[in-house]
This record gives sequence, C-alpha cells and structure tokens, in this order.
Amino acid sequence: MKRKQPSSVVTGAAGFLGSHLTDLLLARGHKVIGIDNFITGSVDNIAHLGGNPDFKFIQQDVTEFLFLDAPVDYVWHFASPASPVDYLEFPIQTLKVGSLGTHKALGLAKNKNARFLLASTSEIYGDPLVHPQTEEYWGNVNTIGPRGCYDEAKRFAEALTMAYHREHKVKTRIVRIFNTYGPRMRLHDGRVVPAFISQALTNKPITVFGDGKQTRSFCYVSDLIEGIYRLMLSDYALPVNIGNPTELTMVQFAGEIIHATKSRTKIVFRPLPQDDPKQRKPDITKARKFLKWEPQVPLAAGLKKTIAYFRDKV
Repeated sequence: MKRKQPSSVVTGAAGFLGSHLTDLLLARGHKVIGIDNFITGSVDNIAHLGGNPDFKFIQQDVTEFLFLDAPVDYVWHFASPASPVDYLEFPIQTLKVGSLGTHKALGLAKNKNARFLLASTSEIYGDPLVHPQTEEYWGNVNTIGPRGCYDEAKRFAEALTMAYHREHKVKTRIVRIFNTYGPRMRLHDGRVVPAFISQALTNKPITVFGDGKQTRSFCYVSDLIEGIYRLMLSDYALPVNIGNPTELTMVQFAGEIIHATKSRTKIVFRPLPQDDPKQRKPDITKARKFLKWEPQVPLAAGLKKTIAYFRDKV
C-alpha cells in the first residue's frame, strides 16, 4: 500500500526560520500549507516555491480562526516577530501572536488530530542567572520591561501548549531556539549577525553594546532546522534547547566578522540596552540524548554562506 504524503502547516512560513523549515519539509516529501501575514516575513523568502504543486500559501494573520479543508498531520507554529527591533515596534501584535495565534494553531492541531510544534525561544530564560541554561531553569524575566512582550508571549505560548497536551492529549513539542543565523535574515532586523555583517561590508564601524564581554552562541540555520525536524518526529513532549553551545563574546564575534569579510572597519562601543542578557549558551544534553542532534556547521563555513547572501543586499 502506498504511504500517504504527510501534510504540514507552517505558520510564519515567509519568515527567516519558517521559510527554511518549509524548504526542508518539501525536500522530505511533505505537502506544505504556509501561512503568513508579512508583518515581518517576506515574499522573497518563498518566491522560489511559486509553482511547486506541494506548496500552498495563505496570507492570513494566525490570530484569526484557521479554517483548512484538508487533512493535516503536523502544525509548526513559527509565526511571531522575533527580533528586538520588531517586538519594540509591534509589542501588541507580538503578544497576540504568542497568545491568540498559539491558541488558534493548537486548535487546528486538536481539530485535525495533528502533531504540534511550538517555536519557543531562549528569551524565555531572560537575563539568565544560571549558566549554561538547561530546560529546567525557570528564567529571570522583567515582565514589564521593553522585551517583556516577546518573553512573556513565548512563556504563555509554552504554558498553553502544555495545557493542550495535558487536557486535550494533543501531541505537542516545544523547541527553545537559541541565536540562529544564515541567509534570509533581514538586513535591518536589529540582530547582531545582520548588523555586524552589514557594517563590515560597508566599512562602517561595528557597534558593540556595553563592554562587549556579553556572550552569545550562534547556530547555523540548517543545523537548527534539522534539530527541530527531529524533535517533531521524536516522542519527547517537554521543551528542548536547540542551539550551538560554542560561546563567543561580542568582541570576539565582531572580530570573526571582520576577518570573514576582510573589512577595514573598527569596533565602536555604545551603552547596553535595557535587559540585554549578559550570557546566552544552551545546554544541549537533551537534544544530544533524545534527538541524537548537535550542530555540524562550523562558524567559518556558516558565516561564509551568510556573508555571500548579504553582499547582494547591502
């Protein structure tokens, strides 16, 4: 008997991560229905899928009722503004997509008896007092600060996802995504990778906030999406960190960008924004154990592909 083609719904399908996820799902034989309202997503990220018979696109805000007259096996909820620039500009939409949007996406999964995956974030740990961050850490978040709209939206989304799991027996998965980079990031989204690369490529000073000793860890997008795919297919229902545990200070990272772009730029220092986390590093013990996953793409190789993408954009 011929196995039926799996069907996936991806919210936020025109975003950086949603579009890469859509590509992977199509490559692995899924039919994909992509949903996006283009508040931060871009047509350019999915333009190459035009004419693909396995891809259908719906322009819609996922905080509105999702009616689909087709079978659905998997719901991947990636819709949300995801950079400080975006959630400072769209704080209410960010809160609504994390709450109402997650509710609608979970309702769809329940209605279709589909498996559901929530794209959560390392931001739920806030400015962490524990290092590295394990999934058991409850976080240190300023609920009323400028970043609270994003942090609390995702924390609520996790709580709602677990409620559907316990109350309605929906098969749910939660991924906590750490800093990810790669092609299709927006040039001016305020995140450190596009900011540093665009400054280096135009020989403008690279802006480092604070003393530059705060750390981040950077995972290449193909590694992240592979980890998320494995999580969806696993039997593990609690949150899993997916990210790269190799930690760099901002000054070190700026140096890597300058070296990779062969730029003549210099580093300048600016005051640290409010509630900016001082350390960010995932403990990926669970991903290694349950998903047999860890990052494969070295920083130099990932930066090379990302810089090539941005050269056409600056």
